[in-house]
Amino acid sequence: MTDALPPDTEAAHARKAAISRDDLLAAALRLIGPHRSVSTLSLREVAREAGIAPNSFYRQFRDMDELAVALIALAGQSLRRIVGAARHRADQSNRGIVRGSVQTFFEQMRADDRLLHVLLREGTVGSDAFKHAVDRELTTFEDELRHDLVRLAAKDGVLLHEPALVARAITRLVFAMGASALDSPHERDAELIDQLATMVTMILSGARLMETRRRGRATP
Repeated sequence: MTDALPPDTEAAHARKAAISRDDLLAAALRLIGPHRSVSTLSLREVAREAGIAPNSFYRQFRDMDELAVALIALAGQSLRRIVGAARHRADQSNRGIVRGSVQTFFEQMRADDRLLHVLLREGTVGSDAFKHAVDRELTTFEDELRHDLVRLAAKDGVLLHEPALVARAITRLVFAMGASALDSPHERDAELIDQLATMVTMILSGARLMETRRRGRATP
């Protein structure tokens, strides 16, 4: 005959049995650090951090690749919400949308936003599955940015040449510089923000000028 578990032990077992996908994602995030990407985590590490047996992991995810892809998707949603809110605030106040968005991006990166770190790191060091997942999130981000750029240009009474390419150029530039800035001193942030805001403005100005010239050539 097996002895009954103490009430507190029974309660702990019940909690662990009901662990959710969000619990496992949170456990993985806690293990990620400045020099640690999700691609380096093992299933056993995540299970131990979540307080469950390794076999219980499979109730929520097939493997670590599936967990990482879910984490990347969560990171993409978080970033789009943060930067979208920054663009909206700048739009409402008629202040610099480019600089406001870039500054928000850097502030979030420096605020130990591990979800953002996942996006910045996994696109360069993760497996093919991770890289494809990051690319999907960036493509979604680009599509939303394209809609915003077209709307803002129309508000100024101008048009952009190839707005989808403009959104892609801006997104890839920001993420490349962000990934590089992760390992740079915080003291360089103001300089990098200035550089990045100027680069984005140059892309937008160039796209406006190209469209103006294209339409001028098309006019009979």
